[in-house]
Amino acid sequence: MRIIKTIIKKTVKAFLILLLVILSAGALLCGYLYYRYRPVYEEYRAEAVRMVAESGPDIFMKNLSSYIYDADGNLISKLSIDSDSDYLPYEEIPETVIQAFVAVEDRNFWEHEGYDPNGILRVCYRFVVTKGEEKHGASTITQQLARSAFLTSEVTLERKVREILLAVELEKKYTKEQILEYYVNSAYFANRCYGIEAAAKKYFSKSAAELSLGEAAYLCAIPNAPSYYDPLEHEEHALARREKILGDMYDCGYITYPELSRAQRQQVHLDPKPAARIQNYETTYAVDCAVRYLMKLEGFVFRYEFEDMDAYRAYRDHYDNVYEECRGKLYTGGYVIRTSLDPGKQALLQDTIDEMMAFDQEVNTEGIYALQCASAVIDNQTHQVVAVVGGRSQETGVYTLNRAYQSWRQPGSTFKPLAVYTPALEEDYTAESLLPNIDVTKAKEMGLEAVSLPGNRMTMEKAVWKSVNGCAWWLFCQLTPERGLSYISRMEFAGIVPDDYYPAAALGGLTYGVTAVEMAGAYSALACHGNFYPVTCLLSIRDRENRELYQAAEPKEVYDPQAAGEMVEILKGVLQHGTAASVGWELETEAAGKTGTTNECRDGWFCGITPDYSMSVWVGYDEPRVLQNLYGSTYPASIWKAVMTELVKDRPRTAFTVPEAMEDFVYSPVGAMDRESYLPGRGEEEVLSEGYTVKDYRDDHILADNADAIMYEMSLLDTGNAYYAGEWQKLCEDAEDLIGKIYSRKLRTKETQKLQALKAEQEMD
Repeated sequence: MRIIKTIIKKTVKAFLILLLVILSAGALLCGYLYYRYRPVYEEYRAEAVRMVAESGPDIFMKNLSSYIYDADGNLISKLSIDSDSDYLPYEEIPETVIQAFVAVEDRNFWEHEGYDPNGILRVCYRFVVTKGEEKHGASTITQQLARSAFLTSEVTLERKVREILLAVELEKKYTKEQILEYYVNSAYFANRCYGIEAAAKKYFSKSAAELSLGEAAYLCAIPNAPSYYDPLEHEEHALARREKILGDMYDCGYITYPELSRAQRQQVHLDPKPAARIQNYETTYAVDCAVRYLMKLEGFVFRYEFEDMDAYRAYRDHYDNVYEECRGKLYTGGYVIRTSLDPGKQALLQDTIDEMMAFDQEVNTEGIYALQCASAVIDNQTHQVVAVVGGRSQETGVYTLNRAYQSWRQPGSTFKPLAVYTPALEEDYTAESLLPNIDVTKAKEMGLEAVSLPGNRMTMEKAVWKSVNGCAWWLFCQLTPERGLSYISRMEFAGIVPDDYYPAAALGGLTYGVTAVEMAGAYSALACHGNFYPVTCLLSIRDRENRELYQAAEPKEVYDPQAAGEMVEILKGVLQHGTAASVGWELETEAAGKTGTTNECRDGWFCGITPDYSMSVWVGYDEPRVLQNLYGSTYPASIWKAVMTELVKDRPRTAFTVPEAMEDFVYSPVGAMDRESYLPGRGEEEVLSEGYTVKDYRDDHILADNADAIMYEMSLLDTGNAYYAGEWQKLCEDAEDLIGKIYSRKLRTKETQKLQALKAEQEMD
């Protein structure tokens, strides 16, 4: 017994000593931090005192309209909400709403002086144990009001300190009832609704005073994450949080158990007020650009690469919430936004699309045209979007979806120059490098091992012109998806996910896809010597105090200038000899581009550039389905040609500028990089038979490879077309010339037989 007492005594003594050491260390640390950061603290405190002293009730009222102007200074749209009629004095705010917010957001609201010390300790603890990953939480209602009125949403400890100091000053100046009044009226309830009165009218078509307990709790769920709890998009999410709020209200003694039970059983029947819809595509796009810039100012970090799909989904949830909050701020912040959107070019693009799509008049149940089109035009000199169309004009004049930036679609072969061929040109491939046209069906079964598959060889240039899938697949496997898609991520494609890092991406087979705006921006990078300019139509954003907020982003060199220049040269051939030759581009102005058609003709694309403009066109159905004769070379290319012809007719530039590195550039000999694949490791002077060396053997097989590539091109041509018949004959003569130079009789005979078989097939056709 004595031994046990001794052990207990020593343990208690050791514990007390340890506690004393920890407290002493903590005191020393606090002293150091106070001494080290006191000047910063005093600066923030003085700032908080000044900001709150200068504030008035109007700073908490969300009622300033924003204005958007086009390139000519014309007003495109006024963005506003009817907030004046929705503002409720404290006495008119339903008691259940006050109780719901206090119960779920800040149970100590009526006692604290602006901040909750226990909550702050919890935040600090989580910051330490997560090594800085968690930096938020425990904001009181007063802190949330301070952040909304005075600060950005950037998640940093510095902002948290400023938030607390502002909250303390707000509690000194305003009563608890005033703070709650401002909070409830400025809380964001999604869909451009600020305040409980606006939310009640929006979602239930009634006033806040008429809300039941269950309905009030349901609406009070939304401000926590407006996008996630949006009743129009995620009714079940808001319903789940309603249950938590009702439970918290019961725990706080605000409601009885019978009231809790009745509210939990109550079904939510939304009766949403129709939204005021924006009347044109340029406004919706300008709003998107402005919202994304406000997100940047708020400290949001845009990401385009992710470790796994869970990380991507978490990012998108966070993105949607911040986007929704910043969209609300745009409608109420009193901003003046000037854009590069050109009314003349916008009308040209819209009218052309409407005219060329008029052959199909099918509409869906909502009266919206079933067959749709989206397009974006970028000025390659100013690097700004000058026109954007998200669909066909409707008699109703209402545009519910801007497909140019809101619809992700499979890009098909238009993706190849971006993710496959231009990256390969940086890896010492050339336009004349021979690529095997492997069997894609077999390649799908082999993954990256598909590089070992055999196939008739053809030049990269011809593979691009004819949009040959096997060559692109093989080359993408050589580069690796990680390498190829890294260029896409750097050009800020928002829909590229971890599940896309597979060979199928070479052909534009993506999980979600791309938008017309993104594709126009990427092709503009090719035209601008590999320099990517973040795609936007913004020229200026001024706040309510007329301060300029907008600063154009610096370009990024995504592609090597020489590689981009070579790609443009290759893409010029698509319009001259390739899949878009039928477009018949006959202007003096140089043009380059790429067609794209997805499986079963569900999506048709054409992305094309001239020295002055980059333009993408997509045609398809909102709900993907087959359209006969939908190819990139048909409707999309025709729309592109009609619009681009008008855009360039008065522009002086007729030729693409050549990067300095290309001025003296000469393509390497055809197939030179493949010589060592024949009899590898043996010297060229080694004699194989009398008068025939390893060098002769390699020369013969390079000639045969080139003849094979030409014969493959011949097999793709439709000789029923007079133009292609002439090209077929020219290619035939080129193949005969190459075969005639082969020294080996056996190899020459083999190649001659192949050509004769092609000729016989052509005669039968």
